[in-house]
Amino acid sequence: MKPNRLRQLLNDDKPSIGTHIHSSWPSVHELVGHSRMFDYIEFVAEYAPYDLYALENIGRAIDLFPHMTSMMKIEQEPRTWLTVRAIGSGIQNVLFADPRTKEDIEECVRAVRAEAPHVNGRHGVGMRRDVSFVLDCGTEEFVQSLDEAVIAVMIEKKSAVENLDDLLSVPGVDMVQFGPADYSMSLGLTGQFTHPQVLEAEKYVIETSLAKGIQPRAEINSPDQAKRYLDMGVKHFCIGTDMVILFEWFKANGSAMRDLVGADPIAPRGGGESGYQK
Repeated sequence: MKPNRLRQLLNDDKPSIGTHIHSSWPSVHELVGHSRMFDYIEFVAEYAPYDLYALENIGRAIDLFPHMTSMMKIEQEPRTWLTVRAIGSGIQNVLFADPRTKEDIEECVRAVRAEAPHVNGRHGVGMRRDVSFVLDCGTEEFVQSLDEAVIAVMIEKKSAVENLDDLLSVPGVDMVQFGPADYSMSLGLTGQFTHPQVLEAEKYVIETSLAKGIQPRAEINSPDQAKRYLDMGVKHFCIGTDMVILFEWFKANGSAMRDLVGADPIAPRGGGESGYQK
């Protein structure tokens, strides 16, 4: 079975760099691999349309590149089913959205780990891509690969931050990602991602994670945003999002061309500017 690049980096206490992809077109994932700049791709499945064939094709695309692995962002329901299908497709690592309680975190960990005595998980044997359908089905190598899957969790709700110590006491959590958008909304500060209360919560999440030996990860849009996190001890980053990159290109180059040819301006849509910023 393919070695898990992200797990290797965590074990060696080395930094990691990922990027976000919404598209389930495997050629986009291949393109990231050809750049030879990223350790993993996060398929942002919580926001994107896909089917089970797409997951398998993403897994095949990633397998072309020994230097790279993948992660899938999984929404709050149904966690276990989506986790099993993601890992079974060859997506080795999982980021869980929206946990609120210690019990939620325990459910996330059990969804990944094998239903074996040493971990008490819920992940059973299956004839899927991760085991080459029949070659490693039900083997020790299969159980080991589930042990090595990196489990990342989003801390993005008011209750999760308030009970962070309890949530991060659950064995098996490898990485933590703060979510300012959901957190600000849960405080009644919708859209205020840089509000002092939001920034203070982010700092608290990062410091608490590091104190517990769990690696925090930062989501950024450009390298110049990394310094603040590096100064806090963060060394794992997921940079850029395909949708944001396209949107910014459309805005900048479309505007330049309209100015160049003297085209009439297009009235902005209602609701103000996009709120995609991290």
